[in-house]
Amino acid sequence: MFSVLPRAAGSAMRQFQLPFARSEPRTSLLQVRFAASATLRLLEDCLEVSYEGTPMRFNYVWLRDHCRSASSYNSATHQRSLDTGSIELTLRPESSAVEDGQLVLTWPGGHVSKFSLGWLAENSHEGRKTVMEQPRILWNANVYQNARISAAKWDKFMSSDSELKKFLQNYLLYGIAFVDDVPATVEATEEVTRRVSLIRETTYGRMWSFTSDFSRGDTAYSQLALDRHTDTSYFQEPCGIQVFHCLRHEGTGGKTLLVDGFYAAEKLRQRSPENFELLCRVPIRHEYIENTENHRNHMTGIGPVLNIYPWNNELYMIRYNNYDRSVMNTMPHDTIRRWYVAHRELTTELRWPENELWVKLTPGKVIFIDNWRVLHGRESFTGLRQLCGCYLTRDDVLSAARCFGLQA
Repeated sequence: MFSVLPRAAGSAMRQFQLPFARSEPRTSLLQVRFAASATLRLLEDCLEVSYEGTPMRFNYVWLRDHCRSASSYNSATHQRSLDTGSIELTLRPESSAVEDGQLVLTWPGGHVSKFSLGWLAENSHEGRKTVMEQPRILWNANVYQNARISAAKWDKFMSSDSELKKFLQNYLLYGIAFVDDVPATVEATEEVTRRVSLIRETTYGRMWSFTSDFSRGDTAYSQLALDRHTDTSYFQEPCGIQVFHCLRHEGTGGKTLLVDGFYAAEKLRQRSPENFELLCRVPIRHEYIENTENHRNHMTGIGPVLNIYPWNNELYMIRYNNYDRSVMNTMPHDTIRRWYVAHRELTTELRWPENELWVKLTPGKVIFIDNWRVLHGRESFTGLRQLCGCYLTRDDVLSAARCFGLQA
């Protein structure tokens, strides 16, 4: 088992310099002030704070913009009151000091801003680029099975906040989580999903229930096997969470396949960083065209296969669906071959048997899948197989986790 850690800023994260940046920043006449654990230098375009051995640089306009004084920031609503557009872009403090663990700045006109040194360290660019936005445990089938993660139980899950918190923690760490003993109805499935988040209504409806009746223009509405993929890749913002509940199955087959896309992507980054970077950089198009008796849709989503935060290179979304990938016309011909090589290497990693977790969904077992991370598929099946489910809004799931004090 291993946790994903952010890489130091590298080729995938561009470095920008302002036109007036100097190789040797000029120290102002206010010079250097010392505190027990901090050193300050007022440079031409920023304040340099060395705190607990870490140098950090803060633009002067940034410091004024982030002032938490009563006139600049509403602490009751956690909203900025200051008009950022009114800040003079050449603004510099008249004085600076460290007092009782706080940076104290006095601006022209007499306004005073105070910042906790700990808050500055936490919110500095230097600090953020070494911290995960969302810690995760990457897994293959063996890692996940050995973790022996217990499913939440319906009765306790619906009434206990501590059970909900444990469920959310498992979901954040692994990208999947289960609730057992849920009544095998669409109504109960909706109730258990609403315990977690708001339901996202899409072209498929709010709560959907389907069989292999080809009622929609999608291979999912068949008995065919489905290779690993993420859903709604053809949305500009793919759905965040996928929920499945098998209400009945009178036949054979139909096991659900789960693959941690981040595990495979990190393997690719370690082995072929240039291919990883290419899949992060080149946007491609996914498309959903449906023209049936009852449904007409034409949706297009554009984005790279892999998405990373530029400040710490942390992976936050994989958009992988070979069924819905559209015409490859978003890159020049000399990039196409390199893209196919990179895509093939990622596909090979995703298809290693040891990375495949197979789960038999049965009535009562509801699975929540992070659709930005975990790919799902299924084996072919026979007989009547009825599933219900929905998509949940990602933002509200993460909000619920943060309200429990979880990092998300």
